[in-house]
Amino acid sequence: MLQAAGDAAIQWDMIVIGGGATGLGVALDAAARGYRTLLLEQGDFAEGTSSRSTKLIHGGVRYLRNGELGLVRDSLRERGRLLRNAPHLVRPLAFVVPGYRWYEPFYYGAGLTAYDWLSGRLGIGRTRPLSHGGVVERIPNLRRAGLRGGTLYWDGQFDDARLAIALAKTAAARGATVLNHAPVVELIKESGRVTGVLARDRLGGVEIRARGRVVVNATGVFADGVRRLDDPASESVIEPSQGIHLVLDAGFLGGDTAVMIPKTDDGRVLFAIPWHGRLVVGTTDTDGVPVSTDPRPLEAEIDYLIAHVGRYLERVPTRADVKATFAGLRPLVRPKSAAAATKSISRDHSLFVSDSGLVTITGGKWTTYRKMAEDTVDRAAAVGGLPMQPCLTGDLTLLDRNPGEALAAENPDWRERLDPELPWTVADAVAAVRDEMAATVDDVLARRTRVAFLDEAAARRCEPRVAEILRREV
Repeated sequence: MLQAAGDAAIQWDMIVIGGGATGLGVALDAAARGYRTLLLEQGDFAEGTSSRSTKLIHGGVRYLRNGELGLVRDSLRERGRLLRNAPHLVRPLAFVVPGYRWYEPFYYGAGLTAYDWLSGRLGIGRTRPLSHGGVVERIPNLRRAGLRGGTLYWDGQFDDARLAIALAKTAAARGATVLNHAPVVELIKESGRVTGVLARDRLGGVEIRARGRVVVNATGVFADGVRRLDDPASESVIEPSQGIHLVLDAGFLGGDTAVMIPKTDDGRVLFAIPWHGRLVVGTTDTDGVPVSTDPRPLEAEIDYLIAHVGRYLERVPTRADVKATFAGLRPLVRPKSAAAATKSISRDHSLFVSDSGLVTITGGKWTTYRKMAEDTVDRAAAVGGLPMQPCLTGDLTLLDRNPGEALAAENPDWRERLDPELPWTVADAVAAVRDEMAATVDDVLARRTRVAFLDEAAARRCEPRVAEILRREV
């Protein structure tokens, strides 16, 4: 990848800056259409927002409540495609909306039936009412006092970082060059047009100068920074919002059904979701946060989630029960009204084309990454004067062969787990370096495996061994 990216003789059709969900989706779409494609990511693939989601592929029940029917319909359509195109990474997940007021089972049942209807032929399962006993059977630790029943509905769950790696693998298999740890530091211009980028390999210090017919800025919350490389006077279009999650033992719910609380005190949605043998609780919506490569949860956000999820559980968690926390920044597109709260800003995506031809895609959400990529490549191809080709990703199966399984079969000693409480093995860590471009301990523990997201103490225990594997393999 480094050799191809640094080859001055190559004229790329499309250069993509950013290796999160959107950038990887754009690179895959462009490569599948036959465009010569280069992607450059400043850190690791999905290191930012794209590995820090609520782990849901969903239409967005709260967007339905906000009247964004088009966004919900598109999201549900993309949910269905992902269930079909990445069945190894995306699966159906049952949710219960508990009702503690007499009207709530009827009210939420009606809304979620409409949610099913919008999904059409790509629906997962039927919404249905549950009795008090039916709710408790599915969620044993749910608070029973005042419970009047509930509503069962279905959505999709996934592993966000693993899906990002699958996109990178599939893009590479289609001919794209995708490179992590290679930040773009300058846009190259000729006659007032963006014609390429200057990047640096962060690991080896090599300078990469690449020429392209069109450059796409898919850097999420960093989009304004890239836009200012093009035009220092460019106005801000990003309104970042922080969402955090807590990880608890799975026993705080019990069973394999998730819980959705449609409206907390301040109008947010609260999820409690079984994931990789743990329970993920989220999320917050905090505005006024600085843009950072490694955002951290605020103590007030942690307290908020513990307090609110505790209202719905018989056994209430405390700060000492939190196994891990993580925070992500949503790249929301700034509304015309400066007074709008981030929780009210649409999660739809927006495209911008500068006078010099830089194409910026931002906003959106994981579920709609493919549609975002399709719209972006259509626009970028027109800006770059590329021959128009049809989008092929609607029915394209994503690759995610687990290379660790083959290594474990060849080396029985590598079947040993990195940590006894989590499923990933030494073979998984070795394969991450050999076959999945992992270059740091964090790449391995946070995104090729999910150790760091599930148990921070376990990640610290694993660090020396993974560092030794990196030293040996690199």
